[in-house]
Amino acid sequence: MTRHVISRQSVSAYVKQGWLERVMQGLYRRPLPVEENAEATIGWKIAVLSAQWLMRHDFHVGGTSALTLRGHIHYLQLGGAFTLYLYGSDTPSWLLKLHTDARVIHRNEGLFGTDRIGIESNDLDLSENADAALSRSPWRWPIRVSTPERAILEAIDEIPQTESFHTIDMAFEGLVNLRPRQLMKLLIDCRSVKVKRLFFVYADKHAHAWRKHIDLTCIDMGRGDRELARGGRLHPKYRITIPEDLLPSETRDGA
Repeated sequence: MTRHVISRQSVSAYVKQGWLERVMQGLYRRPLPVEENAEATIGWKIAVLSAQWLMRHDFHVGGTSALTLRGHIHYLQLGGAFTLYLYGSDTPSWLLKLHTDARVIHRNEGLFGTDRIGIESNDLDLSENADAALSRSPWRWPIRVSTPERAILEAIDEIPQTESFHTIDMAFEGLVNLRPRQLMKLLIDCRSVKVKRLFFVYADKHAHAWRKHIDLTCIDMGRGDRELARGGRLHPKYRITIPEDLLPSETRDGA
């Protein structure tokens, strides 16, 4: 509002007139129509779009959140709340404190540094069945979100703390159309040996057509064994401890 030369006195007047609604200290929103006696909740999509486009913050939605928005994960998370992974050092602090219809998890840029490959603007579903509040919003902006190629690597990075081996396994099953060229760039830039090794565990298991176009010799896989899953078994090729059901069948059978 300061950027648009709107004074504090004007803001106070707009609030009194009901043209603006104060959400928290220094944060306001344009009131949206709600049904009578219905509790007005703040939808995370409108909050994120406002931060990205109106306030010009540089961050993106990633991980399993991006995969869900793109239709690669089809399940209701525990408690019914959407888990929203936000990536970037410029994510506004108020967005992390705001009470919305999502559980917000913030991550820095450690996985890829400042490299912006695999981040793009994606149109949201504006139908009322998808999001009633968003369908009534005056804004029709796309959301900055990870591509499936970047999102799956971000999601793997959450194993086993906030995402399970099984969840990523189910997501990987549907990733039949990943782009090998973008995957190669991301895997080369990725700073986590754990993520790269786990990615190839899943990639070899599901054997999608794009896998044969990924050149493992160009990717730094690190050295030495890595323990990740307690009580798991060491993958014979990628040298990382994982649940037994992710091992190659011949290894599970003891051959």
